[in-house]
Amino acid sequence: MEFEGVITSIIYRNAENGYTVLSCENSDRYTLTVCGSLPLCSVGEQAVFTGELKTHSRYGEQFAATSYERIAPSTLRSIEAYLGSGAIRGIGPSLARTIVETFGMDTLRVFDNTPNRLLEVNGIGKIKLQSIMDSYTENKLMREIFLALEPFGVTMNQAYKLYKIYGDGCLARLEENPYQMIDDVDGIGFATADKIAQNVAGFEHDSISRLQAGVKYALESSASEFGHTFLPREKLLIKTSELLSVMPELIDDALDWMIDSGDVAFKMVGELDGIFLPYLQKMEESIANKLIGKGNGSSQSRPKDINKYEQELHMNLSTEQREAVLCALEGQNVVITGGPGTGKTTIIQFVIHALSDCGIEAVLAAPTGRAAKRMQETTGQDSFTLHRLLEYNPNEGFVRNRDYPLELDVLIIDEMSMVDLHLMYAVFQALPAKAQLILIGDCDQLPPVGCGDVFRDIIVSGILPVVSLTEIFRQAQRSMIITNAHRINHGQMPILDGLLTDFVFEPFQSHDEILNRVISFCVAQNSTSQHGMLAPQVLVPMKKGDLGVYNINRRLQAVLNPPYGNKREHAFGNNVMREGDKVMQIKNDYKVEWKRYSSDDGSMSEGQGVYNGDMGTIYRIDNDLKTLTIVFDDERIATYDFSQADELDLAYCISIHKSQGSEYDTVVLPVVSGPPIIQTRNLLYTAVTRAKRMVVCIGQEQAIASMVKNNQRRRRYTSLAVMLKNYIEITNG
Repeated sequence: MEFEGVITSIIYRNAENGYTVLSCENSDRYTLTVCGSLPLCSVGEQAVFTGELKTHSRYGEQFAATSYERIAPSTLRSIEAYLGSGAIRGIGPSLARTIVETFGMDTLRVFDNTPNRLLEVNGIGKIKLQSIMDSYTENKLMREIFLALEPFGVTMNQAYKLYKIYGDGCLARLEENPYQMIDDVDGIGFATADKIAQNVAGFEHDSISRLQAGVKYALESSASEFGHTFLPREKLLIKTSELLSVMPELIDDALDWMIDSGDVAFKMVGELDGIFLPYLQKMEESIANKLIGKGNGSSQSRPKDINKYEQELHMNLSTEQREAVLCALEGQNVVITGGPGTGKTTIIQFVIHALSDCGIEAVLAAPTGRAAKRMQETTGQDSFTLHRLLEYNPNEGFVRNRDYPLELDVLIIDEMSMVDLHLMYAVFQALPAKAQLILIGDCDQLPPVGCGDVFRDIIVSGILPVVSLTEIFRQAQRSMIITNAHRINHGQMPILDGLLTDFVFEPFQSHDEILNRVISFCVAQNSTSQHGMLAPQVLVPMKKGDLGVYNINRRLQAVLNPPYGNKREHAFGNNVMREGDKVMQIKNDYKVEWKRYSSDDGSMSEGQGVYNGDMGTIYRIDNDLKTLTIVFDDERIATYDFSQADELDLAYCISIHKSQGSEYDTVVLPVVSGPPIIQTRNLLYTAVTRAKRMVVCIGQEQAIASMVKNNQRRRRYTSLAVMLKNYIEITNG
């Protein structure tokens, strides 16, 4: 006997054996209770149950199921999403929509039972039908996985990644521990895994697995979203309690078990009970130990006559610059920090010239490709990204490590404010004990996108000598960008009355007026870019809202790269990307392969790895091969599968955080009042210092004033500075 219907609720499920009691409604609106070993049934799916009708002495009529088969997703939207996801060769979003409009909820039955009916759809001929059905058959298991998980917000790309990781036993693995998905698949967060755990796998609301997963996720999200390397115990309990909607006392017990088992680490940080993810604690402790044991570079054959090099380079060092140079040339490990126009680049040029004169080669590096390229342009010496210097390999990680250290005498790292905990840990693993370390940056910039606050922690701790550059040089004083950047950094209102300078302010009040002016300015600038003016970069504090990243990108895409001509497109989620779009890589992907052709001799180099913040243009979209080809700003050419498209965002407008370490010809800043947490002085300062030729502020003067006054910094819980200070205090006795 069979009963077919839509599952309306899960009444009971035993997590141990999968025994499930559920309600199912058929097409006649008749509801029947179904019971049996049905561990993967979920609310919203349509299924056929095989078994027999029985009468329970207490619960009445029930259908005792011995097996079941999913026959369709819960909605037409789900069918369309599956067909148009790229999983089936020959079907894109447009054709998927047409197929679903033709067959409705019978669509998948047509595919399974009467595929020749697809010939009724415009655009499908016999040859295309054969290709579609071959692909459809190959993807049957993928379809089952997607249809089971789609009601919980799992996308086709994520389902595909799950299948690649777990294989044919994917659904069984997820039944055992759906929370593992959080670690294994990008984009699947705790909320999605939790829905599947409770609705599919039958996990209890206060099960130990759920509590432990919640604690771990609270720590991980605090690291990824806010940069914390640990959380105080009380804050962790509150955060996890809010996440799970359970009492903190239950979480407290689970946390003790996790500490005992080593799933999380406990350590006093000052007066705080710090709870760490073990690998983050290890990284901070390792960096602290390396800094504590770090000897200075060799003093043999070091340059001593600074006056000689001033004459050779036609430079007159200021008192501050001379102090920094002396530290560097004497072999000291040193931190040099200062804002724009204070001569950091001059110091680098001076130091590498003087060291080279004595046969000592300094290696230059920076955390991003853009920063490394700018360092190379200003010094005339090769500069590396830290990933390239450490020879990152997608399959092996950083090839350079303590067993295969770098071969160098002096390492100069620029843009240190961007270096997060993970990257600094890798640097110290590979740095020879006797190598000199010179760290250069602007400590008033935003902290790194990743977790930790290494540069500021080192400065605050006093473990290394710090030279602060404050003097703005005469040439830099002529730039209103630099003048206003320093005024902002010192809590002074920027000068806004100049119309013919490189810092322009255009007053508007309403969001619509500001948005329209941003659009019109970008269109005008873009149309003149062929005459030597580069297209502007819009920077904003937030992602959502009328003046957020998402909306401004949609508006700018519509006017700067409209869907005219033969431009091909790729749609995924709520995004549409087309050939010619400006895009940004939004996560590190060390496996993407790229090529670069030399404009000098036509030679080609190859490599792997694209990084968070890399920007480029979509050169080609191939809907048959399901690939996007990106030409990055540094001339690397990379090809992505459609399944990797969620690693890219439109980049006509980006967040100020994402702009760190980059430099743009013209920066456009829409400025409006908003929450104090994102209307801060160092956010405005960072945005202004990204511009090379011009800053254009469009919006409310009172919003600029409030940002200048708001010097609050969101605290990052890190332990590095405390460990270093404790060592200094103990050493000084």
